[in-house]
Amino acid sequence: MKINNIGSMGVNPYKRNQEKSDLANQKSQVQKDKVEISTEAIDLQQSNEVAKAREEKVQAIKAQLENGTYRIDPKEIAKGLLNFYKK
Repeated sequence: MKINNIGSMGVNPYKRNQEKSDLANQKSQVQKDKVEISTEAIDLQQSNEVAKAREEKVQAIKAQLENGTYRIDPKEIAKGLLNFYKK
């Protein structure tokens, strides 16, 4: 009994899969992610106004803690928590 090959001869599916993965690796190596920061974002990062205001607030709270005049309003804390968890 003679069996004739049907279809293409010499096709190795494993080799074909390897070639596809090699091609995908080559593409991923060529294309890299890139991040661009806008000029407005750079200006915001370099802006010291927010940092100065935050530093002043921290210093004021530190002074109040040292003097013993810092008071916590439990109602404001509760309102803040409720607003945070409602969102």
